[in-house]
Amino acid sequence: MPDDDPRDPLDSWLDQQVRPLPPPPGTFELITRRARRRKLRKLAVGAVSAAAVVAAVVIATPPLLSLSTTPSQEQASRVGADRTAAGGSGTQQPAGSGNKETQSPATSPSAATGPSAPEGPVPANFQPASITFVSTSTAWAIGQAGTPGTCANANPDVCTSIVRTDDAGKTWSGGPAPATTAPNGAQGVSGIRFLDGTNGWAFGPELWSTHDAGKTWTQVNTNGQRVTDLETAGDRAFALWATCSGSSASFAADCTSYTLMTTTAGSDTWTSAGSATTGLSDGGNATSAMLALTSTTGYLLAPNGALYSGPIDGSWQQSGTAPCQPSVAQASGLPSNALLALVNSTTVVVACEAAGGVTVSTSANSGANWSASPAGAFSAVSSLGTPTSLAAAPNGTLALATTTGLYTLPAGSTQWQQPSVESAPGGGFSYVGMTSSSQGVALPANTSLHEIWMTFDGGQTWAPRTPITPGN
Repeated sequence: MPDDDPRDPLDSWLDQQVRPLPPPPGTFELITRRARRRKLRKLAVGAVSAAAVVAAVVIATPPLLSLSTTPSQEQASRVGADRTAAGGSGTQQPAGSGNKETQSPATSPSAATGPSAPEGPVPANFQPASITFVSTSTAWAIGQAGTPGTCANANPDVCTSIVRTDDAGKTWSGGPAPATTAPNGAQGVSGIRFLDGTNGWAFGPELWSTHDAGKTWTQVNTNGQRVTDLETAGDRAFALWATCSGSSASFAADCTSYTLMTTTAGSDTWTSAGSATTGLSDGGNATSAMLALTSTTGYLLAPNGALYSGPIDGSWQQSGTAPCQPSVAQASGLPSNALLALVNSTTVVVACEAAGGVTVSTSANSGANWSASPAGAFSAVSSLGTPTSLAAAPNGTLALATTTGLYTLPAGSTQWQQPSVESAPGGGFSYVGMTSSSQGVALPANTSLHEIWMTFDGGQTWAPRTPITPGN
């Protein structure tokens, strides 16, 4: 290189044209194949991730169809007590233990959950004849209202009406009633029982059902037999279907044979509860019978005084003999002379009327053995009258309705007491029931008083309530 060249030899070399070496044969094909494989792997990973997300969603979110929207049943247990007032049997089991008003063991307000019943004013001149509580708040009562001959019914002389309360009787609303064609005798209905806030029955002597909280009523075919008593517990209803010939206003008059029938909630198919409780009679004599239920166990006082019992969902057999046997039926359908109530599934109470007064006997083993109340238990009670209804509260307190008033035997006591009442109605009471150990209900024999009596202190005091429409 000339000495006069001002550039460095390195600069001269960099200025020379550089020719890149060609890649080895097949390089471009290899790059293409590898790029394609990488793209496929990415797609596969994406698909797997998406599937995992979908699976996670399926696991975390159950199908909507699996979500239950059915309200829980109160179970107004057969605490029969509440039902007691309605004709229930004594123990609140709730609705049906011996007190027609008694209900099944559930007494919480949830028992009334279910389709809301239509609400309207209380019918004019409403006269309650039967009542059923499904909780300490919610109850239905049935009776006559209006003026015969002008009632909105297929037979204008039939004025059967139903009312409901959701505040323990402070206020009431009217709703639809069975479209019966006759008010008494061999047709019509006079008693009411609900199992929960949805399923209910009107009976005596006909049988009608509702499965929508009383919005609609459907007549059940009893093949000519009369329903003289009905109680509910668990998920079932039990009723006595009787062969009767009486034509008087007492729907249970001249009945000579009784069969225990049962159905499940929501169903109108009734079947015999078993051979042991089919065709029960007292040698063909006109007599009566009654039911009492707890949440798990049922009892039947047969016409001849035999006592049958069994699980709500099983067969019944004779468990003992009552200290007295039923006589002809009262106008309410309950027996005269012998009344049955339950304290619990094994403790049974029977009130017997005799020439010397009233004897109340208790059995702690389902009727196998009995112990009578101490002599003179009613010695402090003057003019006791004729017993009409007996109820037992869950704590063992007994309530007795008679033609002169109401009487209680507190749990653990040996002396009956006459509670404090506000001017006891003439004619006494036709029904008493205990919804809980503190709350009970009673109906005056004189329905024209338009009253429903209640206690909230275990029967120490009672006061009347007249069904009124909210706001009145």
